[in-house]
Amino acid sequence: MPELSKDVIALLQYLLPGFLVAWVFYGLTSHSKPSQFERVVQALIFTLGVRVLVFCERLILEYVGQWRAFRSWDSDADLACSLASAISLGFTVAFVINTDRFHGALRSLRLSTRSAHPSEWCGTLSEQVRYVVLNFKDDRRLYGWPKTWPSDPEKGHFFITVPSWIDADGKDHPLESVEGLLVNVADVKWIEFIN
Repeated sequence: MPELSKDVIALLQYLLPGFLVAWVFYGLTSHSKPSQFERVVQALIFTLGVRVLVFCERLILEYVGQWRAFRSWDSDADLACSLASAISLGFTVAFVINTDRFHGALRSLRLSTRSAHPSEWCGTLSEQVRYVVLNFKDDRRLYGWPKTWPSDPEKGHFFITVPSWIDADGKDHPLESVEGLLVNVADVKWIEFIN
């Protein structure tokens, strides 16, 4: 295995806070991970955000240090603030994306028509918090509460709690002893959202 040069190691150490932000973000959202090049670009952008936060934190702490000094600012303090800022920024960006706050504000200002969700599938399922009817490809229908759903409309599973089968006459047949059903999304033709 070839050894990494000192320059590559220094670059990775510099980009580590940005990669940490991206790791938290992709762990908490339905967005799929981009290509390796795009991840490095995102890490650069996130690292810039973390460095700005750390600079502001240092200014504030040095100002407060005029009256109450905790310790001197050194590389350990810089590292600790970088990691804390990276994790906080990752959670903040994930919250803003998952709640569609930023894009919602842009839509209200008529600057965009886009959503923060990676697809209409994710946007609709996360915003329509209600009972659903899954219509299967074999014409069966299942009523229930979607506790979890796949982030990809092509693969994954729904976990439907309080399930009931609906017959051809529209009468429901609750599955009393069943806590929930795990349904393959590939078997579902469409979804009805119940008022």
